Amino acid sequence: QVQFAESGGGLVQPGGSLRLSCAASGFIRRIYGMGWYRQAPGKQRELVAVPAHGAITYADSVKGRFTISRDNSNTVSLQMNSLKSEDTAIYYCTADIETEDFRRWDYWGQGIQVTVSS
Repeated sequence: QVQFAESGGGLVQPGGSLRLSCAASGFIRRIYGMGWYRQAPGKQRELVAVPAHGAITYADSVKGRFTISRDNSNTVSLQMNSLKSEDTAIYYCTADIETEDFRRWDYWGQGIQVTVSS
């Protein structure tokens, strides 16, 4: 019912920048919020940036370097600057969506690889 198109990942040198984008499509009635999580090798999935109570919650490790933006009703981006090797992970888009059958769930994208290495 819901599909995600994630783009913008890849290999970048330390100190570089990347911009991730995620577009949701399908039988969507309304998207309440969109955000990003990540999972590094051997680690649990962690919050990167998500909307909460009218504000944005960022992981302490990315504050001042990453910026989330809602480009339109169905698309969210993550601008990542001053990237570090520890930012290497699979990044997942997530969205709080009400579908056309009036059911509301948290949906997840398939993930996109970001590798920071020289």
